[in-house]
Amino acid sequence: MGSFVGIDLGTSYSCIAYIDSTGRPKVVPNKDGENITPSVVAIQNINGEEVVEVGTWAYETWGFDKDKAHARFKKQMHDTELQINLGSRSYTPAELSSFVLTKLIQDSKNTIGDIEEVVISIPANFPNEAREATLRAGDLAGLKVNFIVNEPTAAALYYSFLNQEALDGTYAVYDLGGGTFDFSVIDVKNNEVTVLNSEGIQECGGDDFDKLLYDIILTKYNELSDVKLDDLDFNLTHAEKAKRSLSSKEQTLIKVGKEIIEVTRDEFNSAIKSKVIQTKVQVQKAINDCGKEISDIQQVYLVGGSTRVPLVRETVEDIFKKQPVQSVNPDEVVALGAALYAAVKGDKTKQNEATKASISKLQVQDISNKCFGVIIIDVLTGEYINSVLIYKGDKLPSKIKKTYSVVRDQQDHVDIKITESIVPEENPEFVRIVWEGRLELSNPKEVSSGDPVDVTYSYDDNQVMQCEFKENKSGISKKVKLDLNKFSKSNKIDDIKVI
Repeated sequence: MGSFVGIDLGTSYSCIAYIDSTGRPKVVPNKDGENITPSVVAIQNINGEEVVEVGTWAYETWGFDKDKAHARFKKQMHDTELQINLGSRSYTPAELSSFVLTKLIQDSKNTIGDIEEVVISIPANFPNEAREATLRAGDLAGLKVNFIVNEPTAAALYYSFLNQEALDGTYAVYDLGGGTFDFSVIDVKNNEVTVLNSEGIQECGGDDFDKLLYDIILTKYNELSDVKLDDLDFNLTHAEKAKRSLSSKEQTLIKVGKEIIEVTRDEFNSAIKSKVIQTKVQVQKAINDCGKEISDIQQVYLVGGSTRVPLVRETVEDIFKKQPVQSVNPDEVVALGAALYAAVKGDKTKQNEATKASISKLQVQDISNKCFGVIIIDVLTGEYINSVLIYKGDKLPSKIKKTYSVVRDQQDHVDIKITESIVPEENPEFVRIVWEGRLELSNPKEVSSGDPVDVTYSYDDNQVMQCEFKENKSGISKKVKLDLNKFSKSNKIDDIKVI
């Protein structure tokens, strides 16, 4: 029997879990015995050969030498044109992510054995390009990734599994990781997890906290010394260690150059307060938009390493007037839930009896976290508007067809602009174009104003869009798979050695 694997491909740290022989999800440590691995890639030259190093050594190198190492590329996953120079080559964020995935799989293969299916988690607010890039990263790492899953959904699934049938009602998942914030409202009944709504912030997490603390420490240093610092003396990795210390202490001392700097938790809290307040706004919006009240939330589950920050926990407790739950390591819960998702969605004939029994009652229903539409011309006003086909909150998978029409006689083509937006916005200026092209019509001489054009949008369980634009009269169609030609492949990427 093959293993069903879940991977939390995080901004700062990544984690891998699998369903063991007893049917329970279990985290697999890396070769250094750590349950989480820094999502950092560095290039070493060993005996004239460039080798990719992923993990702690790469993380330390990144702190003082940005030319040899790169981190936080998950924040750049949506940028399909970006090329990041490392060593003698350049890589896309998807390719760098594939090295992290390769490292996780290599370090765990003796424990996991043969892999049947892999699920990779993503932030709920990831744009479509970033979702496709995640699938691309899995493909480059040689993984069979049939599904991706929203991080708060994976966490909710694990907590439901952990509590068996004890959960019954409306719950919330507050997920603050290294780079992003997600908040989901979920209903749980008889181990069936239904996502009601999700909101998030794409640039909010522990990485932002590190930079703010770095600025505090650097300002204090400059008040004491005229000696210019370099990254060997003090960098973001040192700031992150100071942040961790402030999670358990009211003040901490940091050696910076030849100076000893004291920073208090109050100073840190003042610096990050505006970021934490942003999460509060998203929490209230998510709850209100699904027709719920704060009082309807029976429990709040904390996910992500940044929820260890005392101000974050205090803020969540203040919002809900109750203490949030963090019964498992917040860095591991998403990977554990992703492994369960792999088993729930995977081929049951390839599972042992223990796994079948363990997940038999688990079900999950996710939703679209964005609106998807197409730019059309309003025949009454002649103005361009955004017509939404799939709405935020629609259950997945979702498929819908709408019929539009050509606007003039002898029209030879139809311009296509596929849109993505957070709200059902009609004004094209406030939506994002995720793909544009054209449908060539069959015989322009026979085209009449009003001839129908069918538009079909399919949004699958991986929350990746596929669209079809069809001239009704001739049956000629344009099918758009949004990941086509989106990623530039490195030459000979297969010859890269990852350690």
